[in-house]
Amino acid sequence: MSDQGWLDRAVALAVANVEDGGGPFGALVVCGEEVVATGVNRVTRDNDPTAHAEVVAIRDACRVRGDFALSGCVLFTSCEPCPLCLSSALWARLDRVVYAADRDDAARGGFDDRAFYDLFGQERDAWPLPIQELRLDSAVAPFEAWLADTARTHY
Repeated sequence: MSDQGWLDRAVALAVANVEDGGGPFGALVVCGEEVVATGVNRVTRDNDPTAHAEVVAIRDACRVRGDFALSGCVLFTSCEPCPLCLSSALWARLDRVVYAADRDDAARGGFDDRAFYDLFGQERDAWPLPIQELRLDSAVAPFEAWLADTARTHY
């Protein structure tokens, strides 16, 4: 199937999700010619601010594949990923992300992800959410334990 065909399916998922009371976002994780997982926005349904369509699809694809890395797969999504979803795609090591609507379309729909993109470009002391380091003597102990564990799974 072409990228356009996969995107058509992602958009159809988003429309169906709206009709079902959810948010206007849908996503597919495709490996080769197989849909490994789909996701729709479930933020309000699940009371989970991280339940974006892309994150839901990535989580399910990882579960199905039994791996946290999705190399060899492509994320098709109805809208340009927000910073949360983009970060998730990077951590999942997807080969590509392909989207239909962009952030301006999302803003016209009431979802202005630009605010978060802009926020990350500012100094943290200008953020509305205080982010504070409180350095402990034991701060690096988890990393020392990690490095000492020869049986750890590298990622």
